[in-house]
Amino acid sequence: MFLDDLSAALPEGRLIVDLDVVDRYLHDEAEWAPYERPLAVLRPRTAEEVQIAVQLCVRHRTPVVPRGAGTGLSGGANATRDCLVVAFDSMTAIKEINPLERLAVVEPGVVNDDLRNACAAEGLWYPPDPASSPWSTIGGNVATNAGGVCCVKYGVTKDYVLGLQIVTGTGELVRLGRRTAKGVAGYDLAALMVGSEGTLGVITEITVRLRPTRAPERTVAGYFDSIVDAGRAVEAVAAQGIAPSALELIDRQCLLAVDAWKNMGLSVDANVVLLGRIDTPGSLGDDEAATMRAAFDKSGASWSAQSSDQAEADALFAARRLAYPALERLGPVLTEDICVPIRAVPEMLSRIESIATQWDTTIANIAHAGDGNLHPLLIAPHDDDAARQRAQAAFDDIIDAALNLGGTVSGEHGIGLLKMSGLAKELPPAVLDMHHNIKRALDPTNILNPGKVFSRSI
Repeated sequence: MFLDDLSAALPEGRLIVDLDVVDRYLHDEAEWAPYERPLAVLRPRTAEEVQIAVQLCVRHRTPVVPRGAGTGLSGGANATRDCLVVAFDSMTAIKEINPLERLAVVEPGVVNDDLRNACAAEGLWYPPDPASSPWSTIGGNVATNAGGVCCVKYGVTKDYVLGLQIVTGTGELVRLGRRTAKGVAGYDLAALMVGSEGTLGVITEITVRLRPTRAPERTVAGYFDSIVDAGRAVEAVAAQGIAPSALELIDRQCLLAVDAWKNMGLSVDANVVLLGRIDTPGSLGDDEAATMRAAFDKSGASWSAQSSDQAEADALFAARRLAYPALERLGPVLTEDICVPIRAVPEMLSRIESIATQWDTTIANIAHAGDGNLHPLLIAPHDDDAARQRAQAAFDDIIDAALNLGGTVSGEHGIGLLKMSGLAKELPPAVLDMHHNIKRALDPTNILNPGKVFSRSI
């Protein structure tokens, strides 16, 4: 009955029930996160079509699972039993780029890099740049409050969302936020939607803040024998009070995996590499780059340099972005996303090493080290259930260690399915109740991505 009503209410070709096609929309990239078969996949082309679908879902009590490009790493876009997956890969319009107001208006299916390239043509810049930026969409980035390489200086997605159009859990199509530089008219409901992982509303349009194109960056690289020494270097850079436009960590396992896959000619002779960038203009930028390099050396770098070869520097940063898919070729990869205070980075990296030994689990490391957002990558051989169980135990221990050090269970990937137990540990009962009350108020029939984020039902 539901599918008949939905098919009759929407233009032809929007609703997909063919199993071979539906299978492409079952899950995101989160390893071992459960998923089930949906009733169908909807590929809308307008916000009004999304509204019609949600209204029918409310009437029939059918769960709605919004989906961007499926690049998520927490299971937030995974299909649940008999749900309707709403996939935004047909809503890809960049509706407006406004140089005067420095904003852009986009549909949720716009790929991050496509927006960045379109803005660059106007002398503007959209800063949030997750490693998945060549593939991930703005809608998905908003749903998880995605970060990225440059967020150490420029902030994460929430810092750039001015306004949203959403379909609510009661089927209303509404606009939240503003287009003005400032505004405090009522609660900041647009901000509430950022990072809500589709549990409070279905995003159909996003208005984002833009910046002017920034100055060219200087790249500083440091090689370290010890991952803990690299962590100390991160702390030392922060102690100097400089603001790098990037400070990334990548270990030798990741570099070797990328080189084996892409033949990039990486010849780094180090266990760990720190890649820093400075975009401060003029002589002050030169001074900051020198200060960063000195911090690397003081912390035990076996080699450091400011790159004079832009192609070489870009290759190292490209390797950082390719680390996850390169390691996937070796076996299933369970990706962590903890974030700890800067002062705790060396200790957290040390604990990750100990946890890897304790659980006999291979853990490669990449990190947005400059803001304490660490991504240990737990690798298990194919079809090795015992190794999978050890990796999952190590995953839980890493979360506990991060919380013990004053950190959080997720810096940018979201809670989804994989971090629900961690969220329950991090938030006090009274705060969890506040979340549940907001969810009930905005989604009274509990159809919006139910079973995600919270470990107990709403």
